[in-house]
Formats: sequence, C-alpha cells, structure tokens
Amino acid sequence: MGSPSHPLAIRADAGARMGTGHLMRCLALAQAWHDAGGSCVFLAAELPAALEDRLATEGMPVRRVRAEPGSAADAEQTARLARATGAAWVVVDGYGFGTSFQRALKQAGLWVLAHDDYGHCDHYHADLVLNQNLHAEEAPYRRREPSTRLLLGTDYVLLRREFLAYGDWERAIPGVGRKVLVTLGGADPENITERVIPALGMVPIEGLEAVVVVGGSNPHLNALRGTVARSGLRCELRVNVSDMAGLMAWADAAVTAGGSSVWELARLGVPALGIGRAPQETQLLRGAAARGMVIDLGFHRDVTPELIAVRLARLLRDPAERARLSQTSRRMVDGMGPRRVLQAMSETEQGPARA
Repeated sequence: MGSPSHPLAIRADAGARMGTGHLMRCLALAQAWHDAGGSCVFLAAELPAALEDRLATEGMPVRRVRAEPGSAADAEQTARLARATGAAWVVVDGYGFGTSFQRALKQAGLWVLAHDDYGHCDHYHADLVLNQNLHAEEAPYRRREPSTRLLLGTDYVLLRREFLAYGDWERAIPGVGRKVLVTLGGADPENITERVIPALGMVPIEGLEAVVVVGGSNPHLNALRGTVARSGLRCELRVNVSDMAGLMAWADAAVTAGGSSVWELARLGVPALGIGRAPQETQLLRGAAARGMVIDLGFHRDVTPELIAVRLARLLRDPAERARLSQTSRRMVDGMGPRRVLQAMSETEQGPARA
C-alpha cells in the first residue's frame, strides 16, 4: 500500500466492562497506517484516561462520541466526525456496531472495515470484515453485501509495532521455567487475576518469579495490590504497561485470557495457559489448543487456583512441551497481518467507485 491520502477514523471503546482488547488491536492497525504515511483519529464514547494518554503519545487524537454506543445517534456522530477529519475509512470494533450501524456509515459515503469475532451481525454492509481468529470461516458471514470482502484467519492478526520488532528473535527454553507472566486483560471484570496469584504460591518450583499485568481500568486494582503484598511471592504488579512485548520476551510461560493477548504471546513464542472469559474466548482457546498453540484450562468459572498451579508446574518442568508450544504458535502468527489488511484496504479503494 502506498502512502494513505486521507486520515483513518477508528470507532472503538474501552473500559472496565468491555476491557481494552478492541481498542488495542485497532491501535495496531493505526500504527501500520501511520507507518505507511497516514494519520489516524480515534472516535470513542468510553475511554479511560490512561488509554487516551497512550493514544496521544502515538500522535493519535481522540474525538468524543456523545451517544449511546451502537445507536443510530452514534452512527450519525461517527460519520460526521469522520468526515470532519477528512477520513474516507472508518474502522469499527465492538459488538454493538451491527447491521444498521454499518449501513449508516456506508450511506454516508464511507468505506468501512468491521472487526468481528463470531458473526454477531444479521447482515454485513462493511467493505471489509476482519476476523483474525483460528476458527474464522465464511459460514457466519453469508448474509453480506456482494461487495463485502472477508479477511479471515491468523494471516490477518493485528500486532502492534513492539511485537513486530521481534521478527528474528529466538526464544531460549530453559530446563525448568521460573519466569511467569500473568495477563488477563486490561479490565478483568471477573477478577480471574485474584485466583492466579495464590496459584503461583502453590507451584513447587524454587526461585519462581512472576509479573502480573493489569490495566488502569481494572476495578479490582487496589485489592490486587494487597493480594500481591500478602502473597510472599517474588511477584510484581504492573499497571498500564507500554512494553508488553518486552515482558513476553522475558517470560518462560504465561497465564492469559482468550483475547488478543493470545496472538501477541504466539508471536513471541510464549508457552501459555489460557482461561476463557466469554464464549468467544472459550472458542478461541479451544481452537488454539487443538492446533498446539496453548494449553486450554477452560471457562473461568471452572478454573480453580489448584488447577492453575498443577498445570503451570507441569508446563514449567517440561522443556519439550514448552518448546513445542513456542514453535507452533510462532508459525501460526507471522506478524504480517497489518500489512495484509492495509493491502486489502488499498485494493478496496481501487475497486468500483462508491455509490
């Protein structure tokens, strides 16, 4: 794709209820757009201050949407704000941006890229529908416009610059792993992290170290600080981390949720235990486990500290298993996703003129 001739508008929210995954994968696409020579603006109805500051450091301004997310008023404001910034493309990422929302943006004369994880729309009007999951297939998207193009599978995984910088990096696999990264989403409303910390104390491996990463929108942050302080573990709690890739490179293993962090860990070849927080995450982890990328512990309500401890200890003591998981996951996520998505956007622009 050549240098974009117009800004990119991204409509995505983040917060304690929905987490930060939608916005952070959009940030990866925005960075790629920037690197190609374009500019980007984020349109948000809900956005924690820490994430707005993060976008500001990236040179990406935020315009506020003053409407119920996913509503007709939201669609109208999104189209107006996109046009005011000179954008021709709007990227939407969130389960509320359904059929009528996409149709309204198209009727406003905009190109639309819609992120999707499980086929949540009755009908798709977007020019491009992106589902970067292993289980992505055409069947949920049969009800779509003839011009709608599907971008399906891990070839289109969107990774931020920090992960792409590790393209030729080689992971060392020690005989016994002792460095554990815990990353259960930017919000973790179910507070799964509270179960993982005591599990670390049950792992009978001398010299175990852990870094627990949480987002600033985590509603349990103060309680987690107390849990870590009382644990007696070599455990560090970090908030609003800007270099997740560096932590993933440090870790011998990870405990993760079933969102975008699965693909980030895969690119860095981190052997991981996965815990699903929602049906789509459970499906993602089940598929990733079937491909030999992660160890799936199941839905969070069924996961106990004891189970986490047993499976983590087994993984840390098994260098062959860690090597297998690492090599398989790196093969599945090659880091070229942002470039492929930009190319698809460019091809869309070069296609038939918009109505």
